[in-house]
Amino acid sequence: MLHLAPPHRSLAARLTGYLIPLASLAIFVLAWEAFVRLGEMPAFILPAPGAVARKAITVTLNGTLWRHTWITLIEVLGGLALGTITAMALGYSIARSVAIERALSPYIVASQAIPVIAIAPLLVIWFGPGLFSKVLISALIVFFPILVNTIAGVRSVPEDLHDLMRSLNATRWQTFRKLEVPAALPVLLAGLKVGATLSVIGAVVGELAGARAGLGVMISVADGQYDTARMFVGVLALVVMALTLYGAVDLLEKRVLRWRAAGAGRHTALY
Repeated sequence: MLHLAPPHRSLAARLTGYLIPLASLAIFVLAWEAFVRLGEMPAFILPAPGAVARKAITVTLNGTLWRHTWITLIEVLGGLALGTITAMALGYSIARSVAIERALSPYIVASQAIPVIAIAPLLVIWFGPGLFSKVLISALIVFFPILVNTIAGVRSVPEDLHDLMRSLNATRWQTFRKLEVPAALPVLLAGLKVGATLSVIGAVVGELAGARAGLGVMISVADGQYDTARMFVGVLALVVMALTLYGAVDLLEKRVLRWRAAGAGRHTALY
């Protein structure tokens, strides 16, 4: 029996997908405003949304927010890139070699028992309060989830497909490029989504341990001045940054794995 592939989402469905998050955000802001007004909260404890918005406009116009955000973004992107490349390279080696796994796994697992926030000040002392120490701290937080997903993704490739590639006299590079990478991509990109959000946390941890600029520094200085509205602006900037990175990876996933959706549609059309 023949069934047509499911059609693309209609315009109404797409609009609904955008309106629901906006509506939930509006409800959250209204609830926040009501809580501040009814509870008569002092501004240094919980500022109203309007106060946060006014502070955001002020620090945006005077360039403070842009300067700190740009520095944190560089640290985040550098840490994400370093952690991803290192984790994927090492994860692939561990997945393909039992000897490497047995040699390195105890050290990798043991390293996760040490909170990064505990060694961040030490890394700042070793490498200084500049950019590199923040990139390194961010990479350390990103490293483990992407490593685990890389190992799981490579090992998820069925052995029958490896046998097929060997029967076709495929080279090691051809097997890697045409079999292992496409088959492992869904799991790898899922790990990259986690890493993209964790990289923001890593950069801020590094800034709080010792830095001259960045959103973590902006939040820390505002805390010392009891400028809670500025703290909220810094936190919201970090949230926007994490959501943007997550959305970028999600968009990449949809584009790179478009062939899976097409294959699923053809499979549906045959039955």
